[in-house]
Amino acid sequence: MTRDEFMGRLRRGLVGLPTRTAAEIAADYGQHFDDGAADGRTEAEVAEALGDPDRLARELRAEAGARRWDQEQNPAAAAGAIFGLIGLGAIDILILLPIVFPVFGAVIAMLLTGVGVFIAGGFALIAGPFFGGPGGVLAAILFGIGLMGLGLFMIGLMALLTKWLIDATVWYARLHYRVLKPALEPSNNRSQD
Repeated sequence: MTRDEFMGRLRRGLVGLPTRTAAEIAADYGQHFDDGAADGRTEAEVAEALGDPDRLARELRAEAGARRWDQEQNPAAAAGAIFGLIGLGAIDILILLPIVFPVFGAVIAMLLTGVGVFIAGGFALIAGPFFGGPGGVLAAILFGIGLMGLGLFMIGLMALLTKWLIDATVWYARLHYRVLKPALEPSNNRSQD
């Protein structure tokens, strides 16, 4: 594989990353080819030593998504981290997904339920005194405040649980990648022994 072919495939695989980040990564890998040429190695030898550019791009995208999550911790960063990790295509991550998605789904459902309870509490707080339910105006106001507090508690708890789940998923994927990386490396190292 030539330098141009390798770099073209790597750049295509990095589409979606911030332009500056992708340019820095491409420059780093371009430097590998420059260093290899200075050492008298061919472009094909350098490309073979670097490995599959498509796999490399997936790994770099996953790591960039995990780093962004570590820095920002917002919904967009969470989605980037999760989709980057899915892009690695590791078999046990694919096995883990049927377990993780329902858990995330249940947490999101509870989060939305918390929002609904908060809105219902606001309605009870505002409309309750006008309908004169059992216990009078004060009971209606306290009931509304209580529901709003419960809703806020549910929202906060589920947001915290969501953060923990994303952190655990990123940690698991990084651990998984570190364990699998030696097995994914080209067999050149073993043949040189």
